[in-house]
Amino acid sequence: MSTLNSSLSPSIDEAALDAVDLGIGGMTCAACAGRVERALRKVSGVREASVNLATETARVVMSDAAEGEARLRRAVRDAGYEPRAPGLAPEKAGSAWHGFAPVALGLLLSLPLVWPMLAGLFGRHAMLAPLWQCLLAAPVQFGLGARFYRAAWKALRHGSGNMDLLVALGTSAGFGLSLWLWWSAPAGTMPHLYFEASAVVITLVLLGKWLEARARQQTTSAIRALHALRPEAAHLITADGVVDVPLAELLVGDRLELRPGERVPADGLVEEGETQVDESMLTGEPLPLPRRPGQALTGGSVNGEGRVVLRVRAVGRETVLAAIIRLVEEAQAGKAPIQQLADRVSAVFVPVVLGLALLTGLGWWWRGAALEPALIHAVAVLVIACPCALGLATPAAMLAGTGVAARRGILIKDAAALERACEVDTVVFDKTGTLTVGQPRLVELAVPPGGDADEALGLAATLQAASEHPLARAVLAAARERGCSPGPVDAWRAVAGRGVEGQVAGRRLRLASLAWVRELGLSLAGFDAVLQCRLAEGASLSAVLEEQAGVWQAIALLAFADEPKPGARQALERLRARGLRLLMISGDHRAAAEAMGRRLGLAAHEVLAEVLPGDKAAQVRALQGADRGHVVLMVGDGVNDAPALAAADVGMAMGSGTDVAMQAAGITLMRGDLDLVDDALALSRRTVAKIRQNLFWAFAYNVAGIPLAALGFLSPEVAGGAMAMSSVSVMANALLLQGWKR
Repeated sequence: MSTLNSSLSPSIDEAALDAVDLGIGGMTCAACAGRVERALRKVSGVREASVNLATETARVVMSDAAEGEARLRRAVRDAGYEPRAPGLAPEKAGSAWHGFAPVALGLLLSLPLVWPMLAGLFGRHAMLAPLWQCLLAAPVQFGLGARFYRAAWKALRHGSGNMDLLVALGTSAGFGLSLWLWWSAPAGTMPHLYFEASAVVITLVLLGKWLEARARQQTTSAIRALHALRPEAAHLITADGVVDVPLAELLVGDRLELRPGERVPADGLVEEGETQVDESMLTGEPLPLPRRPGQALTGGSVNGEGRVVLRVRAVGRETVLAAIIRLVEEAQAGKAPIQQLADRVSAVFVPVVLGLALLTGLGWWWRGAALEPALIHAVAVLVIACPCALGLATPAAMLAGTGVAARRGILIKDAAALERACEVDTVVFDKTGTLTVGQPRLVELAVPPGGDADEALGLAATLQAASEHPLARAVLAAARERGCSPGPVDAWRAVAGRGVEGQVAGRRLRLASLAWVRELGLSLAGFDAVLQCRLAEGASLSAVLEEQAGVWQAIALLAFADEPKPGARQALERLRARGLRLLMISGDHRAAAEAMGRRLGLAAHEVLAEVLPGDKAAQVRALQGADRGHVVLMVGDGVNDAPALAAADVGMAMGSGTDVAMQAAGITLMRGDLDLVDDALALSRRTVAKIRQNLFWAFAYNVAGIPLAALGFLSPEVAGGAMAMSSVSVMANALLLQGWKR
């Protein structure tokens, strides 16, 4: 932690701030969300409040959250909405027709009112008597439509307006006008009534709300799928045998039995047995991964055909799955900067619409129209102008985009990172662990003429068998690949900072670092070509030495180096094909960094070498500076990458890296596949494109619809259908993201 830039350390005030999540019921449009936000921001101690209409949640950043949550709930209730408990697992999807009953009843009652109008198109007159029209329309207006009256009354009580107010005013005006025309009509005449307009508008609005709810359920499918990864119980191994216990009762250190085909209940280490696990829902990795004693298992992954014993390391909110769910929920609850335009418009939208409706009615009456058509045109303006689509345009696309990303192993921490990613023109990669494997490998073993390379490797492996040094692990891995098994060693000892020595089959041997070789004054004349080449590339060198007649001689030279990740070069080529500028940043000396750059397909000017860990952030800021003006994506995995990840316009951390790096980054890749960088950028572009399309259509409906309604080209029924379809089309367009493929 000490290597972190001090700029990442929060101030005392910032450290005292907490994020509080609330569920909010009763919101129907962007104006509702805006009113709740304003109410929350007035609460003492609140620094920031963001309300998401699509998820019906609020995220509040405030001080003294322990006592402040009650005040937040009170503020929501005083604003006319229902505070709900946060953090509940989303309910499982019910029947496809769940909640359709009110819509079906409205359709049944409205159809007899609409049928005479349809029959009239074919020359048939089947108009119902005014009494029957009223009896059919009244249950729709005051029964099914009661929700609009309640919500409108709450809005009026708090001095604001919303979609429900527009619907209630518009349909009440149509119903009331019909009653007046019926009462004032001469006896024996059939007045033209508008009961069907009020009933159809309410039914269509209810239909639109039901379709929105169905679509919203699909957009939150990623969260439900993640919650579903948790099994109901775990098999706890006790002194009396195996007992099934709920997950909530698990403790760190418990031993669990994991049977074939079951989901892993908590994070832990394999103690007994071997198996393969499917982590595709967590990481997007399609192939099962082998797990042996000492290796980690992640809660939510699926066990293969082996039975294993698991030692629990993390439970509850501390598990990887819980952290993933939190990140996805935070991203879906967040608000993208592009939504600010819609928020500003919706804040004044309802009062403006009420004024336009009034002007429409007065304008028609002033031009000589009777009260009846003037009122009907004003009603049409009220009905078509509901700002539902404006409030759903951004969060619907964000829900869909972050859900698709999560299923592919890309966790988006905040909405701003997703939106900003589509503007990136420069990608800076940390070298070690990001573009490279991050572990040294034996890249060359040289022996003198007539020497036996396999024998030398076997001797090196024998000397290193008891060592935990990274270079020792590299030697043993290379020996396994060549089928060389370590043998017994006598008088073995490690020489700190220099190497190891011992006797193998009566031969006195040393595996010495280059520094130890030079201290001993030994010559490596027979290895000059390999020595110079590998030193220029920044490789670590060791020599196998044997004592012969009292003199130490080098019998082999081993070169160790990091390797590019499989597919790294191809991933960089794909990013370059997008027109992105690519840079690699490394602390290695220039020759070594450029050598790795060449293996990755990077030119010398695309390699930033000899950069100290604390200077990575300065390099990023230099690229962003006024003279260069680049939008920078930083991709890294280590603690020393955290300042640069935080400084970049978009930080992207590898999930295999440190927790600090992932906290500093806006996007986390759950596996080390560099193709995910390209996927994340592509998903960002597609999601932002959907947001812009949604905002365009939301504005277009109102910009085109209000004048048409005011000029008399739209009836209230058509206006109601158009208003409902505006919300449905926005949700449907966002759902197209669900089918995104690389």
